[in-house]
Amino acid sequence: MSTPSQLPTVALTTGEPAGIGPDLCAALPGRRLNCRVVLLADRSLLGRVRGERRRMNALPDYDPAARARGRVEVLHVPLAAACRAGRLDPANARYVLSLLDRAVDGCLAGEFDAMVTAPAHKGVINDAGVPFTGHTEYLAARCGASLPVMMLVGGGLRVALATTHLPLAGVPAAITPRRLESVLRILDADLRRIFAVRRPRILVCGLNPHAGEGGHLGREEIEVIEPTIARLRRSGLGLVGPLPADTAFLPERTAAVDAVLAMYHDQGLPVLKRAAFGSAVNVTLGLPIVRTSVDHGTALDLAGTGRADPGSLLAALRIAAGPVRPRQR
Repeated sequence: MSTPSQLPTVALTTGEPAGIGPDLCAALPGRRLNCRVVLLADRSLLGRVRGERRRMNALPDYDPAARARGRVEVLHVPLAAACRAGRLDPANARYVLSLLDRAVDGCLAGEFDAMVTAPAHKGVINDAGVPFTGHTEYLAARCGASLPVMMLVGGGLRVALATTHLPLAGVPAAITPRRLESVLRILDADLRRIFAVRRPRILVCGLNPHAGEGGHLGREEIEVIEPTIARLRRSGLGLVGPLPADTAFLPERTAAVDAVLAMYHDQGLPVLKRAAFGSAVNVTLGLPIVRTSVDHGTALDLAGTGRADPGSLLAALRIAAGPVRPRQR
């Protein structure tokens, strides 16, 4: 755990070994970073981009008991099977999960101040017989968090989700007063904790077109969303809405708030990704640790080519490192 005079220490899991996660790390040495980065990876993966092998092989080994010898270090975790760029292998699924487990354990113990995740491949992990719906749910289970909240940051926007990876048909039933209140309280608390927002203002989208049009296009706003917002306003939360999603993201509205809460995945994320794809950051709220991630997938077709764009990874590191305060133990 860092002290005020030290750089925060951030664990970076390199994700699916056949994807671009290991390649993105080649962009880190030599950059001015606002943290000490510990790469969790098999060393053999880090120098596979042509022209980067010597520089990546020269990175020092991570020693938790020693002072940082550089801003990028390597914590070697061996692959389960040899890996070729762009070719998935279920034999390495548990390797990917072991990276996450090591980073989580280090964050919970105070060894790391935050963790950043490069993309994993859900399909190949499930093909290996391990149920896996994504980083968000996996990390919540490992941390004992009952309700993780997904938020993407980029393009001047912060967009959180009341529900995540659900079929659209299942969303209305999932928007309950209890869930909505919990999500809004988590969003308010982590805007303060992670982003140092002193008095958050949150815009809440309606679920239905035109926010239900007074009940003519759905009653979730009248029966669930509006009463929950009113109750939380009385307890001191700064909430706006519910507003129709088709106008909620107008610049004058988003400029007046610190975050937007969308009711479901494809209500909020297309707007943010249109504004900031390639530089946006996924932040998991509601955990006892700080976790950020890139906004893209494994890009198997780019793995090993040297053409992967590190923009989202660099942004994820910046958010993970500050203004986060080291956990007190």
